[in-house]
Amino acid sequence: MSKKETFKVEILDTTLRDGEQTSGVSFSSAEKLSIARFLLDSLKVDRVEVASARVSDGEFESVLEIAEWAKSNGYLEKVEILGFVDGGKSLKWIQDSGCKVVNLLAKGSARHVELQLRKSVEEHIQEVKESILMAHEMGLLVNLYLEDWSNGMTNSKEYIFQFLDEVKLLPVERFMLPDTLGVLNPFSTFEYCQEMVQRYPSLRFDFHAHNDYDLAVANVMSAVRAGVQGIHTTVNGLGERAGNSPLTSVLAVLHDQLGVKTTIQEDKMYQLSKLVEMYSGVRIPNNKPIIGDNVFTQCAGVHADGDSKSHLYYNDLMPERFGRVREYALGKMSGKANIRKNLEALSINIDEVSMLKVTKRIIELGDKKQLVTPEELPFIVSDVLKHPLGDQKIKMVNYLLSLTYGIRPVATIKIEIDGEVYQQTAAGDGQYNAFTKALWKIYDTLKKPIPELLDYVVIIPPGGKTDALVHATITWKFKDKVFKTHGLDPDQTEAAIQATIKMLNLIETM
Repeated sequence: MSKKETFKVEILDTTLRDGEQTSGVSFSSAEKLSIARFLLDSLKVDRVEVASARVSDGEFESVLEIAEWAKSNGYLEKVEILGFVDGGKSLKWIQDSGCKVVNLLAKGSARHVELQLRKSVEEHIQEVKESILMAHEMGLLVNLYLEDWSNGMTNSKEYIFQFLDEVKLLPVERFMLPDTLGVLNPFSTFEYCQEMVQRYPSLRFDFHAHNDYDLAVANVMSAVRAGVQGIHTTVNGLGERAGNSPLTSVLAVLHDQLGVKTTIQEDKMYQLSKLVEMYSGVRIPNNKPIIGDNVFTQCAGVHADGDSKSHLYYNDLMPERFGRVREYALGKMSGKANIRKNLEALSINIDEVSMLKVTKRIIELGDKKQLVTPEELPFIVSDVLKHPLGDQKIKMVNYLLSLTYGIRPVATIKIEIDGEVYQQTAAGDGQYNAFTKALWKIYDTLKKPIPELLDYVVIIPPGGKTDALVHATITWKFKDKVFKTHGLDPDQTEAAIQATIKMLNLIETM
């Protein structure tokens, strides 16, 4: 299939089933419903796999809520549950939950049949056929997983063909081909999927990749090139071991590299990724394609210069497609072009001599591993040009932090606002928490608006040096604007306090 051909591919997202098998990840009922609603209603995926049958009472309650919402919004046949060949117990569980689609798990390799089930191939195929017909009689739609299919194609291909020859005329909507152990590569994926598609042209096939060799996205691309019509993904690549194929990367490859059509709303993907990051507790790497914090940030000055000259360093992955914006990093790799891009965004104009001074200062800070944000740039410009720092209305005069075993930490702070000094004391769950509580007491007294703290990240360099500089990055929200401030100090709390004082002065100008 060439890039110019148009081909519609279904996306099944299994974040809530296979993705929840990530070590340490467990979604609450409310979180599951929230993710399912976003996937179907906002992102517009074709299908979602939300649970495994008979896992727990809590899982059943979660599925009940999702099914109720899906039914009232016309999505019920898009909600799927993993079921098992267990004499109809899973089918009854799914029916009682209000769902309509079972993804029946069968064995896709002879070794699994013989060594795990300890049954003959004929016995297993007969039990699967009975389960399919039972589900059909109960009014359920059936998709069929062939677990360990990739190893089956390598070691027992005759078993797979025998299996499909016997069930292909039964009421099965889709046959799902998992690379359960992530052993395939793009060449074997294409060969095996093409063989399935050509041998059974009337059947619909899905491909389910795992990322053990970091080849999941490449394997998805090969499967689609071979004619597979459905792809399984998870948000942020969650899943067992090395995870599954990440939704965002898969979609970018399908849309841009293969010219494939999907129903997905690209501009919603980043928002969903951050939602799942928050619910799962699994951080998105900064360099994760499409969704990482740094992937739309140009660091080298020559790149920023090229972007100013006919977008020489742009590719098809424009950040606006995914609800994001391009940024230009400020650090030791910065050139004048990076800095000018940031100044233009702040409507600040300075001459070339001043630009050289500002560039030199930012490079010096970068050499010290100090990160510079666009919000801090006006302060640097003012300092470098020997101007006063504008209306720096808020200054830290003094503070005392106490930490005693068995007693909550206490902070006493003295702060200057518009030339007036204020003092307060508060206890908190930690030293920084006590500091902010004392600070917000002062703000409450002055009836000043209080920003919302969205995220707090501390980076401590490796090596065990107790005097190493700690870098604190705090994300704030104020008047619907989200921004970050930084602090750098050997003491973690002091670094956070520095970042907080920077924030207080910034919001005075908003």
